[in-house]
Amino acid sequence: MVHVDLLTKFIDTYPIFLKGMLLTFQLTIVSILIAIVIGLFFAFLKISNIKILEMIANFYIFIVRGTPLVVQIFIFFFGLTALNISDFWSVVLGLAFHNGAYIAEIFRGAIQSIDRGQMEAGRSLGMTRNLAMRRIILPQAVKRALPPLGNQFIIALKDSSLASFIGMYELFNVATTQGSIKYDYMSYLLIVAVYYLILVLVFSTIVSFIEKRMATSD
Repeated sequence: MVHVDLLTKFIDTYPIFLKGMLLTFQLTIVSILIAIVIGLFFAFLKISNIKILEMIANFYIFIVRGTPLVVQIFIFFFGLTALNISDFWSVVLGLAFHNGAYIAEIFRGAIQSIDRGQMEAGRSLGMTRNLAMRRIILPQAVKRALPPLGNQFIIALKDSSLASFIGMYELFNVATTQGSIKYDYMSYLLIVAVYYLILVLVFSTIVSFIEKRMATSD
């Protein structure tokens, strides 16, 4: 009987949850795309062998690792909305700022795992350091970075639930709001868990597909 009641609630509320899932998906995708750019930038700073640039990258990563994500989101939200930047972009930039640090370490590790002889081979063919990095090192590094990047994407998806704390009507906020209205938190938390599992499955499938395509291209 409980299963039937839960299924009924799932069907009755799916339009609301689908709207929340769309916002969660948008927050995750946009923030991850920006985080990849941030991550690459700080990864290059870390491997630049220029002390001041390494220190800047290390300080950024230290700040992100040393403070809770929810605090970072609140700082971006109250800081950027005061400048008339929308709630959506405030949260996106907060999530991107956070994930960028972890992606920077993923890219740094992947780049440094490529044998130095690859760079020397490119330079011996007349390539500049930047050209050799772009054409030889980075393509290989991206392939090695893809599995941990996939994990970081999934973490970012789940972390987007913290947007509910500043009132964004994403998946988790939908669940808690419905639970409050219907006085039944458990049912709606179980329902939202299913939606998160669906999104994680979609992300995992996409990453797995990209990995296989890259392996085939080898």
